[in-house]
Amino acid sequence: MDQATLPSLDSVASCIGGYDPNALPVTAAQDFVARYVTRVGEVEAVGLREALGRVLAQDLVSPINVPAQDNSAMDGYALASSDLAPDAPTTLRVVGGSAFAGGAPPAAPGRGECVRIMTGAVMPAGCDTVLPQEFCRVDGEYISFAAGILKPGDNRRLAGEDLARGEAALQAGRVLRPADIGIAASLGQATLPLFRKLRVAFFSTGDELRSVGQPLDPGCVYDSNRYTLHAMLTRLGVEVLDLGVVRDDPVALEAAFLDAASRADAIITSGGVSVGEADHTKQVMARLGEVAFWTIAMRPGRPMAFGSIRNGAARAVLFGLPGNPVAVMVTFYAFVRAALLQMAGATPAPLPLLRARAAAPIRKKPGRTEYQRGIVERDADGGDWRVRLTGGQGSGILRSMSQANGLVLLHHAQGAVAAGDWLDVVPFDSLI
Repeated sequence: MDQATLPSLDSVASCIGGYDPNALPVTAAQDFVARYVTRVGEVEAVGLREALGRVLAQDLVSPINVPAQDNSAMDGYALASSDLAPDAPTTLRVVGGSAFAGGAPPAAPGRGECVRIMTGAVMPAGCDTVLPQEFCRVDGEYISFAAGILKPGDNRRLAGEDLARGEAALQAGRVLRPADIGIAASLGQATLPLFRKLRVAFFSTGDELRSVGQPLDPGCVYDSNRYTLHAMLTRLGVEVLDLGVVRDDPVALEAAFLDAASRADAIITSGGVSVGEADHTKQVMARLGEVAFWTIAMRPGRPMAFGSIRNGAARAVLFGLPGNPVAVMVTFYAFVRAALLQMAGATPAPLPLLRARAAAPIRKKPGRTEYQRGIVERDADGGDWRVRLTGGQGSGILRSMSQANGLVLLHHAQGAVAAGDWLDVVPFDSLI
């Protein structure tokens, strides 16, 4: 990706109040990332069946009224509201043929007359109200119904009430959902202008890592991070480039970074960014690009690298995440997810927070943000939501993420939590 428009890290840092890479609050790091990344520029026409989860590049302006004409919202009888008797039953004569959806409307009824009509059928001229069929009594060619059960305009859909011609049906930057695809189809659009898919390359670093399927040598562990990263990226709808496990060797690391920078818009690594680690990852990052190494005031996930890697004219945004499995997921959700959506052209909204009461006390000191893994459940009586932790909260206990259905967000200035205190929880479903 040509990232020539990326700002310098120093210019962004100058905009962040109290910027300290050795003690950076979560909100400051999030602000920094949002200011640094840029959006992809390429736009392509994509068919509706392939557009789900993609990002709309231009406003979709309705070329037609939806619905095109006034039509009935019920099966019943179309009539003029001027024929409604205010204080007595109304009796009307049924004339003409029935009006069906997709057909031409019958001739306009005269005064004291009505027309049989079905749901979706165009309203006959002069009719502005529909009487549901279950509200009337039929006597030959006449119907009658009680006073007060019908108001002028009832059960009539107005032309353009869903979408008016020239109105923006969908805004640029929207990540398309199933209903959006339906809206586009209702406007007769076979394709949509979408930003091209963001390309994200990722790899793990470390001599101790083995991929699934390889023999597990003494002192080695299976690499879970690439699989969780692949799953999280897949849910974002990006193009995923898995570069595998890269050993702690300068030549191999440099080759992996250069390959990733030439093929991807963003690079994600796991491992090799902690202070004092005896490996080459940080040195290679710094040599090949412009990278800041942060100690973030958070738990889990304190060490993180952020910046860009160059390969000739190509530059890719870099996210160097910690190596512990839970820390990888938490830092991805805290920083990477919103940045990738922004780069893909979307307009990320703040994640919804669920308010729940703590089921038990939680130890916490002010001065850092903590993400605890929790299980949120409704009280047995159907009252408040309550959240309990999933046991051990170590950053290497991936099971704690699997058991949880949300992240308990303990804010930077927040202290110890007592049982019954209200807490903010990020439901995992909102991260999908």
